[in-house]
Amino acid sequence: MPAMRVFALPYLALSILLALTASAPHALADEPNPVEKQNPGNSSGTLSPKQQLDNLFTALKRQRDPDQANLIAEQINAEFNDSGSATVNLLMQWADKAIQDKRNAAAMDYLDQVIALKPDYVEGWNRRATLNFAIGDYRKSMEDINQVLRIEPRHFGALAGMAAMLTERGNDVLALKAWERFLEVYPANRSAQEEADKLSEKIAGSRT
Repeated sequence: MPAMRVFALPYLALSILLALTASAPHALADEPNPVEKQNPGNSSGTLSPKQQLDNLFTALKRQRDPDQANLIAEQINAEFNDSGSATVNLLMQWADKAIQDKRNAAAMDYLDQVIALKPDYVEGWNRRATLNFAIGDYRKSMEDINQVLRIEPRHFGALAGMAAMLTERGNDVLALKAWERFLEVYPANRSAQEEADKLSEKIAGSRT
């Protein structure tokens, strides 16, 4: 992967800070069984995708066992991956295959089509952010991450990506804010805990 270049764009740093501080996590219902799909108040007997996602995030926030939390995180990612559109899902599959085959231009075209067809589909933006990062376009990657977080502030994958990029460019304060937001959503993630602790110690050390 190419070396991270330093952004000299004040508006971008401001947009990152706004994404981290202004987008508070969604209010979560206090459900006795957060991952239960049955909903007695719904005539279909099942929760809507949004209700299911909210319940999964409730469970993730409460879970303190890392292995159990990882299982919940995988369920959340599965919910994110399903766009609800057969066409969009197929384009995402084609994009994934193109990325595996190192056909980045084709993959980018598929992801651009996904976003054009379904601009509120969070995983389309997230996947394009990942691809932009992989090809070295860190500005566009961060812009896509900010869009992910505008749609879904609890997207822990995007928060981790943001934290990693900010760490590489040496912006430890904003990177720590990203990890703190991550841990508000996914407190049992040990890697995030370790990264946040390292940055806290580094920042404290630089101030002494």
